Amino acid sequence: MKTRVTELLGIEYPIIQGAMATVAFWPLVSAVSEAGGLGIIATVNIINPEELRFNVQKVKEKTNKPFGVNLLPDNPALENFLDIIIEEKVPVVSYGAGNPQRIIERTRKLGIVGIPTVGSLKQALIAQNDGAHAVIVQGTEAGGHNSHVATSVLIPLAVENLDIPVVAAGGFCDSRTLVAALALGAEGICMGTRFICTRECPVPDNVKRKVVEASEEDTIVTRWVTGVPMRILRNKLGEEHLKKGDINTPSRNIMALGVAQFRKVFQEGDAEWGSLACGQVAGRIHDIPTCRELLERIVNGAEEVARGILDKASAPTVANYKR
Repeated sequence: MKTRVTELLGIEYPIIQGAMATVAFWPLVSAVSEAGGLGIIATVNIINPEELRFNVQKVKEKTNKPFGVNLLPDNPALENFLDIIIEEKVPVVSYGAGNPQRIIERTRKLGIVGIPTVGSLKQALIAQNDGAHAVIVQGTEAGGHNSHVATSVLIPLAVENLDIPVVAAGGFCDSRTLVAALALGAEGICMGTRFICTRECPVPDNVKRKVVEASEEDTIVTRWVTGVPMRILRNKLGEEHLKKGDINTPSRNIMALGVAQFRKVFQEGDAEWGSLACGQVAGRIHDIPTCRELLERIVNGAEEVARGILDKASAPTVANYKR
């Protein structure tokens, strides 16, 4: 399956793994890339630059296929991280909230592909103007930080107003949603929650089961994790967040607390008192395959889904029958 996204990134399938905090380390990233998608290392929880180098080198040891590193523009270690990305010849960088000027300045001239994640048309247009090669557009269904606009509205808006390729995020997990993204004009999908529930993901099994057992109604959106709206799975900590109501504390003041809550669930396995960033798509996830099984299932099934759509479109309707 070829799109402008696969050609730009040099990958087999138009599927990107979300840069999930305390989750997207080398075991998952290398498995996704080796299976034909694009794995992305998250640096939110990496403090020591050499830890990033270790993750990058482990990915390169496990696969010779493209992968990326996600950066926070306001990270105090940004320059050191950029040094490592350049030295290790990482082919892709992704980034989110904050001013990405320094990231763009140091990477674009070296041919490193830049793919920011945005949650609005305004942000997407700014990213294109900044020189992004493609953009991940994330709707409100997504886990973690997300938009207040539904994916089905936001994706076609971005496609209609951008010249660069659009990757759809928020609610994608299978063949049907890949075909839906392509129908909306996107040229790939980005998945986070679905990749949590894979065998290679370095998350405790009980956390994966918690996601598999969740319904589409089991997430909440709260600002108590990082100071800005974030979708997490409803648990005991989430219930406490709901009781507190709104928040007036500046986001940077509670960011460290949020990072600790991610670590508590995704590394320590406390599925009740950690912040389990999770999308509404959890209600459609029912198993824990390998990354290769997942990607091949999605892509191979997409053709059958597309054929089914065409068959339905060409089938006679009630109006066609003579009474």
